[in-house]
Amino acid sequence: MDFNQWNPGGGRNEFAGISSTETSMSDNSWSPNTDVYEVDDGLVIRVELSGMRREDLQLKSEGNMLRISGMRPDDQRPTHGKFLLMEINFGPFETTIELPSGYDLDEAKALYQNGLLLIEVPAEADTHAKSIEIESLTGD
Repeated sequence: MDFNQWNPGGGRNEFAGISSTETSMSDNSWSPNTDVYEVDDGLVIRVELSGMRREDLQLKSEGNMLRISGMRPDDQRPTHGKFLLMEINFGPFETTIELPSGYDLDEAKALYQNGLLLIEVPAEADTHAKSIEIESLTGD
C-alpha cells in the first residue's frame, strides 16, 4: 500500500516521500491502521494495535526504512457462535514504512500504551556548512 495513492479518509497526503507496504507473511497476515504526521522537531508514527502486548511487537530500522511486526494472539476470539461481521484481525503482521530523507531513525523512541504504538522520529541534526582550517606541513 502506498500512502501517496490510497487515502481512505479522502484527505490529502502531505508526505510525498512516505510509503508503506505490507509484507506477505502468510494468507492470514494483516496490516494495522497507521498514521504518520509531522511535528516541529520530527515525525510521529502512530500504529493501532489493541489487544497486543508490548512483548509481541518488534521494530527494526535500516536506513530510512522502519519495519513493524508482531503477532496478535487469537485467544480472544469466541470459539462458539456464528460470526455476522468479523473485522478484528488476529495472527501475524508486518508492515514497512519508508520515510523521506531528513529524519533520524537511529534516534527514534517508541512507546506502547493503551493499544497504541507511538514512535517519535527526530529530524536529522542540521548539517550547516563550516569552515575547515588548512594546516601547513612546512610550518608556514
